[in-house]
Amino acid sequence: MECLPASPSHAIQFRYASDQSVLLHCGDVAKVARWLSSQQLPGAVNLHPAYQSILIVFDPLITNHAAIESFVQARWMDADSASTLEPRLITIPVRYGGADGPDLESLAEFHNITPQQVIESHASALYRVSFLGFVPGFAYLSGLPETLVTPRLSAPRKIVPAGSVGIAGNQSGVYPFATPGGWRLIGRTSKAMFVPGREPMSLLETGDQVRFVPL
Repeated sequence: MECLPASPSHAIQFRYASDQSVLLHCGDVAKVARWLSSQQLPGAVNLHPAYQSILIVFDPLITNHAAIESFVQARWMDADSASTLEPRLITIPVRYGGADGPDLESLAEFHNITPQQVIESHASALYRVSFLGFVPGFAYLSGLPETLVTPRLSAPRKIVPAGSVGIAGNQSGVYPFATPGGWRLIGRTSKAMFVPGREPMSLLETGDQVRFVPL
């Protein structure tokens, strides 16, 4: 393991995760992931950001661990001064409650507030995409108000409609496809979260800021 010289908040540590991957531990994953995406890292197949790390999967016929590490060390810059790292702000219109948000009322009852207060609180927050996972285009959004932190359902639904907006723990998210899921559903959007062939295919990317707008 080596540590890239930088300010404490921007330090990057490297670990060889497998014969085809390198794990980067860093303070601000969103900024580092956005920077890496802008660099067209030679031989990189995929970037997989998590809460505190980024897994770089590479083609061993094109590059290797040392080359990946050297590339990042040579090109890493102060993220605060890099315009390419500025987060986008994405607004997502939401129809809250009713058939679109079947868990809205029970969630409000759980917190001893009204459904309207749930809507206002959820829509007032500025969220940040921590990373994407579960299925393509599913963004884990941090920034949920503490008053709405709620455990996921004890038994997941067999099918959650595409576009459903949910809460699980201290996160919010939007289901890009109809899939099984255990998040509590409070609304639904018609905005396409993932479209094969679109560039980029996912509406949301790591580091983006998100606001929900009630319809």
